[in-house]
Amino acid sequence: MVLLDMTVLSVAEPDLTHDFGGSVAGLQWAVTGYTVAFGALLLSAGAASDRFGAHRLFRGGVAVFGAASLLCAAAPALWVLVVLRAVLGVAAAACVPSSMALITALYPEPARRARAVAVWAAVSGAALAAGPIAGGLLVGLAGWRAVFLVNAPIAALTLALVRGAALRCRADASRRIDRAGQVLACAALALGTDAAIAGGGRHWAHAAASLAVAIATAWLFARRERRSSAPVLARAVLRAPGMAGMLLAGAAVGFTLTGVLFVLPLLLQQRLGYSAVGTGLAFLPMTLPTAFNPLLTGRVVARTGPRAPVLAGLCLLAAGGGVMSGAVWTGAPYALLATGLAATGFGVSLALPALTTAVITLAPPGTAGAAGGLLNAVRQFGATLGVAALGAFTTVSPRLSPAHSDPRTAATLLLAAAIPALAATLPHPARNP
Repeated sequence: MVLLDMTVLSVAEPDLTHDFGGSVAGLQWAVTGYTVAFGALLLSAGAASDRFGAHRLFRGGVAVFGAASLLCAAAPALWVLVVLRAVLGVAAAACVPSSMALITALYPEPARRARAVAVWAAVSGAALAAGPIAGGLLVGLAGWRAVFLVNAPIAALTLALVRGAALRCRADASRRIDRAGQVLACAALALGTDAAIAGGGRHWAHAAASLAVAIATAWLFARRERRSSAPVLARAVLRAPGMAGMLLAGAAVGFTLTGVLFVLPLLLQQRLGYSAVGTGLAFLPMTLPTAFNPLLTGRVVARTGPRAPVLAGLCLLAAGGGVMSGAVWTGAPYALLATGLAATGFGVSLALPALTTAVITLAPPGTAGAAGGLLNAVRQFGATLGVAALGAFTTVSPRLSPAHSDPRTAATLLLAAAIPALAATLPHPARNP
């Protein structure tokens, strides 16, 4: 439910524009309002899970997510939806690390835990990629509000399934949370996102002001982190050999996947005339690999380690973006676009499970929870930047024929290809952890 909501709104973008009006910037905030809060709060959510008990944080997060989803479905204006999407992001941040902590408690034996974590990562990747199909079917059936209404019964079912005493974790009242540092992290990410979105709308003074304040806030955050006894960023995790490369790879996956899922629905629906259902079905080549390939990836990681699947996944993401760019640039038939989508789906389903395993394995003893939270946070940072950066070059233009080239969108997709290609060249562990 939490990961699906990152991408399920993509196919609803034209329907939102029809109801509320607005610009591409408004649509960007409808998406990034969620990922900004989600990504920034994930930095401290692991500590909050330890302090208050993972079972409490998980149940509370699911309950708030279900209730806020109902409010989103009733939103009377786009700005209200953006605010409520941020509330959803807060609830999502409470759910993700606490779910990992609950898995750790349920599976104390390392081999079984590794399989459980692989399933968790597989479900997460599948949910991300399934968003366009689920969104297309829901929007086609009952409009964009149905995208949020469906969360309420899922949340209720989840709460019913986690009522037992078996799902209970010890609370550690001594675990400290740097609230001021967390606020600064949220502010820096939100202001940086605002600068990118304003720049894409050619509002240069607004963009410059937001960027200047974002840089100042980031400096204050870094200064506080150096002095804090309970830093938001786990220093021991960041210093682990090979960790930086894996975290940047996670950000690259989020950048490309979420950025593509923002740009392509606008192209398919508003410029090529696809319906919401047709747009969702057009993403099937990307979705299908995420339904079965993560299980194969888990076996590959168990035999060879995570390094090779991570690099292979990044290369496939880069190739997929390049093929989609070529298809849009030349106005080629859908088959070529589908080839790029399939490569992207295989890239995501290779990279995400392997990255989860790599980061948890590379983390120093006793910091696996913090490492998992940090990976999820940088994935959301990448997703936020992907929507902001790729959306900056996106316009709502007159309708094209399917065979008509679209150089602007093609260049945008080429940027989506370049980021994972760059991440693949960065230093990774010299050997598999």
